Amino acid sequence: MSGLIPLLDFAGYVALLLWGVHMVQTGVQRAFGAALGAALGRALGTRLRAFSTGLGITAALQSSTATGLMITGFAAGGLVGLAPALAAMLGANVGTTLIVQLLSFDLTALAPILILAGVWMFRRYPPGRTRDLGRVFIGLGLLLLSLHQLVELFAPLQDAPLLEQILDALGTQPVAAVLLSAALTWAAHSSVAIVVLIMSLSEHHLVSPALALALVLGANLGTAVNPMIEGVTGDDPAARRLPLGNLLTRVVGVVLGLLLLPWLPGWMGWLESDNARLVANFHTVFNAMIALIFLPLLTPYAALLTRWLPKRTDPNDPARPQYLDESAHDVPAVALGNATREALRMADMLQTLLLYARAGFKRDNRHRLVQARQLDNAVDKIETAITTYLALLDREDMTRADTQRLDDILAFASNIGHAADITHHGLLNHIARLRKQGWVLPPEQRQQLDETLARLIANQREAAALFINDDVRQARELAGEKSRFRELEMQESEAHLQKIKSGQIDAAEIGALYLDILRDMKSINSHLVGAAAYPLLARHGELLPSRLREAGN
Repeated sequence: MSGLIPLLDFAGYVALLLWGVHMVQTGVQRAFGAALGAALGRALGTRLRAFSTGLGITAALQSSTATGLMITGFAAGGLVGLAPALAAMLGANVGTTLIVQLLSFDLTALAPILILAGVWMFRRYPPGRTRDLGRVFIGLGLLLLSLHQLVELFAPLQDAPLLEQILDALGTQPVAAVLLSAALTWAAHSSVAIVVLIMSLSEHHLVSPALALALVLGANLGTAVNPMIEGVTGDDPAARRLPLGNLLTRVVGVVLGLLLLPWLPGWMGWLESDNARLVANFHTVFNAMIALIFLPLLTPYAALLTRWLPKRTDPNDPARPQYLDESAHDVPAVALGNATREALRMADMLQTLLLYARAGFKRDNRHRLVQARQLDNAVDKIETAITTYLALLDREDMTRADTQRLDDILAFASNIGHAADITHHGLLNHIARLRKQGWVLPPEQRQQLDETLARLIANQREAAALFINDDVRQARELAGEKSRFRELEMQESEAHLQKIKSGQIDAAEIGALYLDILRDMKSINSHLVGAAAYPLLARHGELLPSRLREAGN
């Protein structure tokens, strides 16, 4: 038991260290995640700007893995060039060393203050950015506290025979040390935590300088594995270009580091004699040198990766964007036109889903459910692609009209996406429930649903037309559809209530489902109005409170 307690303490403090890093990362992502993602997307234009932005965002997130997953998402969608994306990954790898440099100094005295401030902010404020920053402060405090406890714990472990034998064995097997550290970093999803742990081991002379540097090499290798595994979905080889390219730069660096390992401790000792600082400095120097080597070579390197992993496209895949040409980013008007055409494809897919729903109320069309699910997934993916594509545009090069058009496209795509979700997960699910339960709606309700869906499909077509023609009169008519759908729901709700009052209890459950269907149709219609009519009316001042009051008079 005397030997088990220190091991449990060690495991607990390492877990506290990982949890502190996790809290900092999630707190920053919740507070600034959307803004950081948009900033990263806009910066992925030139190699130097992408490198700098990747460095800065990773320094804020304290996780090159998180930044890498974001960049991989952009690259997998074909919305950014491979060379700038690789530059951003190099910057992210350098950025993750900055927090290690900071933690190499003794900041333990700040831990209680950070935790106190963080807990107060977390409990005092409602969900939002201030509360998320409180989470960041708590994480930093826990991180510093765990480091202090690890330092205290390592002191008596210097004389532990078993630990000494393990570390001595690793000292003679640098490749095994690299692989072990890489596996730990992959499991922890944080090179920061592992490098800080190596610093603590080195501070107490539990590892030799050469072994410490080998472990740092492994941590840098392990952090490149997560984007390779988690950042790529689907079977298109082209989606693996960026994570594989980043992993290969790490591999090249690790191989060079292992070859130079006998001399590295002496060279790094010129900069700093303190063992912990030596580890932190090597972590920074290693990533900076990899960036210096590969930045000038990114264009041919990207071409080589493209040749190795050619793009596999399925022309029949509805989720594949057809008009989002990344080469048009330099001309905002052309890029906006491309995004408009892609958004209209979303509207066409929504119309197909509505037609499936209308047919489903008339006859059994369960064979269409798989196609409906594919269409709904395609709409979601295209909406994400449009949003990311537009985020890459530089608003400084855009006119006021361009900016307004960009906002209109985003609103249209978002509303169409929501309408498609309701159609698939609402209307089609209700149809499946009717079939499963063996229920049959009364003829008058079936007739009403058919007429309402026909009106909804007409409104969808009108919204698509409004999106490109700016007809104010047509926008007023579409906006007026909201009141018609609202009146229909109220009318049918009252009729349902009267049936129950008259003793038709058996019809209560089917009637409730019928009302749910009408409510989903009303929600879909509201999104159609919000997609095209409201933005146009707002531009012409017809949604201002004063105009509404005048209309009421």
